[in-house]
Amino acid sequence: MSRGKWILTLIGIVVLVLIVWRVVSGQRPAAGGFSANAPVPVTVEPVVTENVPIYLTSQGTVQALNTVNVQPQVGGELMKLDFVEGQPVSKGQVLAEIDPRTLQTQLDQAIAKRQQDMAQLATAKANLERSENPKYAPYVAQIDTITQRNTVNQLQAAVAADDANIRDTRVQLGFTRITSPIDGLAGIRQVDPGNVVNTTTTIVTIAQLHPIYVIFTLAGTYLDEVRAAQAKAPLNLAILSPDGKVIEGDGVLQVIDNQIDPNTGAFKLKAQFPNPDNLLFPGQYVPTRLQVSVASDALVVPTAAVQRGPNGEYVWLVTDTPPPGANADSGSNPPQQDRRKRSAGGQGGAPAADKPAKYVKMQPVTVGGGAGDTGTIITSGLKAGDLVVTAGQFRLKEGSAITPLKPGEVPAPPTTTQIKAAAESSGRGRGRG
Repeated sequence: MSRGKWILTLIGIVVLVLIVWRVVSGQRPAAGGFSANAPVPVTVEPVVTENVPIYLTSQGTVQALNTVNVQPQVGGELMKLDFVEGQPVSKGQVLAEIDPRTLQTQLDQAIAKRQQDMAQLATAKANLERSENPKYAPYVAQIDTITQRNTVNQLQAAVAADDANIRDTRVQLGFTRITSPIDGLAGIRQVDPGNVVNTTTTIVTIAQLHPIYVIFTLAGTYLDEVRAAQAKAPLNLAILSPDGKVIEGDGVLQVIDNQIDPNTGAFKLKAQFPNPDNLLFPGQYVPTRLQVSVASDALVVPTAAVQRGPNGEYVWLVTDTPPPGANADSGSNPPQQDRRKRSAGGQGGAPAADKPAKYVKMQPVTVGGGAGDTGTIITSGLKAGDLVVTAGQFRLKEGSAITPLKPGEVPAPPTTTQIKAAAESSGRGRGRG
């Protein structure tokens, strides 16, 4: 045989020895004296029945109850501003003042014109009274009397027009003091004192924040459900934080829009919030949660129990009976070995004699929605009182033996008897190897 063939043969022998060693070492018990077939410690919780609120979630936009662009009603030079940007203002508070001198002059002229007309009216009345006096009536032509009566009427109309002009000028003069029409929060000023403003100039925008609106949309498929629920009682709307916590929960649905947007297939809704702490601000984009009903006696499991597989959602269901073929498929201990372990004090964490063995099986379920922050509604596949695994699922397979633990509970350390039994089993394994 050539030298190359001897080298290849030697390499093959070394590889075969390594494979045999790995196989033999893989059959030995795990470090610490615990068998790979030992029950898996997992956290389990029961399926419970609860009255669960049913929510519809969406995204909404905060809108002020009232928004007013404050604009002058008369033109002129802006003398001063009497508000602080970003601070609350009250209804009737003076926000700005415009130079009043021009309008004050017009008012003085209107008052003087009225006095002039009043004097002429007094003269015309005196002439008319003298012409109608029986002593002088025979000496006055009838046409003169008619003319004097018409003159009185004309001057009375002139005085009335003067009164109206005075009132109008006073109103215009009052507009030089610009006041807030609502209670609200002042924005950033748009002009500075000294500028000449007119009736199209916006001085500042005021937004009313108490209460405040939230406008949001829902898919058109929910329209009948929302309308039916609204007909029974006012619906509650909550504002959520990015991590799903409620930051404002006292909103009340007020308006359901009268049409569905043909482009999006959604309809608008408007809710009102008291907003006492100013957590909501106009233009803010917020997650919303509308409660439409309450599911009575719904089956609820912790959300951590629900897993997703190729065929849909499922949970690991705790059972007393292993599924058919579980001993062969999952590596569970044979019945004779289980009996020896129970008699030895439950080596490897196996159940004691007074506690029947527990196993798990993959149970398909139908999810009906969320139940609060940590729960999930199950509509089929489980019943009240069933135990499901909520932690430790990554070590499970169909028919695995388990050690059930309560939430927060940790596996008990092995006893001396368990350690000795594990050591003996390890020695027998090495002997067989």
